[in-house]
Amino acid sequence: MSGNTGEAVTAAVLVIGDEILSGRTKDRNIGYIAEYLTGLGIELREARIVPDVLGEIAAAVNALRERYDYLFTTGGIGPTHDDITADGMGLAFGLPVSHHPDAVEILKSHLGDRLNEARLRMARMPEGAELVRNPVSNAPGFRIGNVFVMAGIPSVMQGMLDEIAPTLKTGQPYLVDAIEGDGVKEGDIGGPLGEIQRAFPGVMIGSYPRSRDGSFTTTIVLRSRSAEDLAAAKARVTQLLGELRPTGSRS
Repeated sequence: MSGNTGEAVTAAVLVIGDEILSGRTKDRNIGYIAEYLTGLGIELREARIVPDVLGEIAAAVNALRERYDYLFTTGGIGPTHDDITADGMGLAFGLPVSHHPDAVEILKSHLGDRLNEARLRMARMPEGAELVRNPVSNAPGFRIGNVFVMAGIPSVMQGMLDEIAPTLKTGQPYLVDAIEGDGVKEGDIGGPLGEIQRAFPGVMIGSYPRSRDGSFTTTIVLRSRSAEDLAAAKARVTQLLGELRPTGSRS
């Protein structure tokens, strides 16, 4: 079922690759996926990074796919020997891995006589997997159960995510508001802000310090699915800031 369910929909991201853990490659996918899913009303609850080790891939996949509505993975579906994500998925689901005939045809059509044994690895998937179209470089990803397996290259992953999005069930997106503290520091607001948070459990309240004109100030960000709760919490925070600004309190 796709479309807005009106209920909370949760997700996790699993980044696969030794190159991320070694620092040779900087991850650019987690933040993009988080923002993308937030826009759909899907809550990204967890992100993990695992090495190119079959057992660790399978263990992480099984833990995350059981805990959340969706799991999105990036990396490890290319043509090289260390691209073993398909095998990790097979191990996780207890399924054999073989060349998906439709994926093979896509690669043949796109690569022609350049399709060799290494490139054919990109067509390997667990039995029963559904293809995820790749509008950027053609080599498909795949879906099995509630797990979406995508490329690690950011532009390719983003194209795959666009293909996946219409198939997802979504929740009600959060409403977001931000209030500038205008010189109020986190140490000034920490205690009373916690009291406001307890009074409004349906509103997520975060404080974020930043430097402006050589001094520190705080931005308060409020997120809620309820416009009424958000407005009420914002009014309390605004009142609190108004009480603190004249005092010149310091942490």
